[in-house]
Amino acid sequence: MEYVCDAPRNRTWFRLMTEGEAVAESLEMYHAVEKHYRRERERAVDAFHPATSVFIEQDINKEDHIRRTMPLFLTLRDQDGKALVTAMLPPKDKVGGGSILVGSNNADPYPDNADAIVALGNHFGITLDRGSCYPYRR
Repeated sequence: MEYVCDAPRNRTWFRLMTEGEAVAESLEMYHAVEKHYRRERERAVDAFHPATSVFIEQDINKEDHIRRTMPLFLTLRDQDGKALVTAMLPPKDKVGGGSILVGSNNADPYPDNADAIVALGNHFGITLDRGSCYPYRR
């Protein structure tokens, strides 16, 4: 995981960097973030076009391309490392919606973590309101 930013009440946002981290997040939070991580990574891989036809050099910059083009998968952790919220934000160069935030079992993360979600939005300069980011609202 990669540190992203601090949040109020001793919580911290981290970026999920590997499929293994996404699998662990899915298991701890009882949701399917790993499925979405795999799908988005595969899309980023498919969109990569090597700068050279020399076989041994074709994967140069591939991981950078993947990191730039795939959505950001994030986890909010408390001071003991417990996962509280999982977020998927659009890549940095894509402006607009497409952000999803969920709690354990796809529960609404806003009642207990709205201040941390605001801190994440401020960090990236975007608004992460419940109405557009929580997909299971009733």
